[in-house]
Parts: sequence; C-alpha cells; structure tokens
Amino acid sequence: MKKAFLLGSAISLSALLLGGCRSAFVSTTITNHGQGQVSLIEVDYPSASFGTGSLPPATAFHYRFKIQGSGPVTMQFTDAQGKTHSVTGPELQEGEQGTLEIGIDGSGNISWIPNLKKIR
Repeated sequence: MKKAFLLGSAISLSALLLGGCRSAFVSTTITNHGQGQVSLIEVDYPSASFGTGSLPPATAFHYRFKIQGSGPVTMQFTDAQGKTHSVTGPELQEGEQGTLEIGIDGSGNISWIPNLKKIR
C-alpha cells in the first residue's frame, strides 16, 4: 500500500513538472506621450492596484501583474495643469495573460491597447 502511494505521488509530480506550471501575467506599459509631466498615477485592476508618483514626458513605466478576479481596469492621474482624470479601460478576466499598453496624450486622453489571451 505504501509503495503504491509513493508511486502514485511520483507519477503525479512528474506529470506536473513535465506539463509545465505557468502563471498568467500581464505586462503593462504606461507611456506619457504628452509634453508635460503626469503625476499621481494609479491603475486599479481586479483585486489590486499599482502606480507611480510621476511620469515625465516621453517616458514609460513598466509593471507586471496577475489578474485575480474579473472586472474593468481603471486609471487615475493628474495632468501637468493639475487636473485629475479618471478613465475606465477594458474588462480583464482571471487567467488572461499578455500585454496591456496604456498611452496618455497631452490632453489627458487615454489609449488602451490590450493584447490578452486566456490561458486557463
């Protein structure tokens, strides 16, 4: 009985290792395409958030996260004139992976370019 259990455990572990255990992550890049600095940037996604204090013109901020849950992504930031913006982006689904490009133009408009695929 003990040998059968050990053999079963070894087979299960081998299958897990050969099958490759992989987590779904989203690589995000926020790019400031405007002429002025953007500050107090916060991105909220299902179950968590991330951000940065400031983003000078023509620069990018990179962040990688795992989606746990489903729902829209939102972003808040303050433009160079001190105006606060809040924008809702695409819906994210648990188990998706890929890239999410977020662009901020000089008028405070946001472009969202999701390239996500469900892997599980």
